[in-house]
Amino acid sequence: MDKERRFFLKKTIGVLYGGWSSEREISIGSGKCVMQALRRQGFKVRGIDVDKNFMRKLRGCDVFFIALHGKPGEDGTVQGVLDFLGLPYTGSGVMGSAIGMDKITSKDLFVANGIPTPDFCYERTIDINEIIVKLDLPVVEKPRREGSSVGITIIETKADLTRIIKKKRRTHKDTFFEKYIPGMTATCGILNDVPLPVLEIAPKRRKFYDYKSKYTKGMTEYIVPARIPDKQYREIQNYALAAHSAIGAHGFSRVDFVLDEENNPYVLEVNTIPGLLAGSNLPLEAAANGLSYDQLCFEILKTSLKRF
Repeated sequence: MDKERRFFLKKTIGVLYGGWSSEREISIGSGKCVMQALRRQGFKVRGIDVDKNFMRKLRGCDVFFIALHGKPGEDGTVQGVLDFLGLPYTGSGVMGSAIGMDKITSKDLFVANGIPTPDFCYERTIDINEIIVKLDLPVVEKPRREGSSVGITIIETKADLTRIIKKKRRTHKDTFFEKYIPGMTATCGILNDVPLPVLEIAPKRRKFYDYKSKYTKGMTEYIVPARIPDKQYREIQNYALAAHSAIGAHGFSRVDFVLDEENNPYVLEVNTIPGLLAGSNLPLEAAANGLSYDQLCFEILKTSLKRF
């Protein structure tokens, strides 16, 4: 038995899941899968459904496995609380988490580091004509800080653009517009600063990989390794690691891409706490690299070691 496993067998692991974001149900599923995986390996585990008074639930745990998606677990809030209390936890810290959740800051860093990302327009005062000139139609509207494709809309016409801006501002006030690139959606996980195999995402019935396609069984085909030429495949892995590093992520993440008709990759975002259901993208990529779900969870747990 390796020393790291012996170390954690002496600890009580608190798995943080739930929260109050739009991704709560997915986070509950991730948390339950992680708890089962850790218990199968003999670890002492306590599940903690995060609410706004979650600090009172932390007592008695030595280390925290964060399985929260969206706010407050993926944006640096929970990480900041745990840092303040001097409690070790998995994954990225406050800075990497906050930047990863902020698509505009992430894209600014991608551009600064020469990482290709779709052109975008983010202005407090929206000029519809400027959006069309810069990005053309169709165009993608996205919330600045959301996950799981929540609030994303593909806008086909100028009339729809005018109408949707008025409607969407009521629900997602901080939105931006991104150039629509028709083509393959792919994703590449990072684990211990090493890119995993690239996974191709092929929705069967929807125009893009939206929330329904992600979480409805049978609506999307996942192909790993992705059917991409070797040159672009390597580019995706290199850009994934570059994007992970650019935002200051730690330990693990999942980087999402869109490819144009020539298979040129563009980074969409870095997910610092990607879905951890047994059939989620990151576990599928790890499995293609010979890593079981239980082994993946242990590798993620080990990312907490630098905080002890």
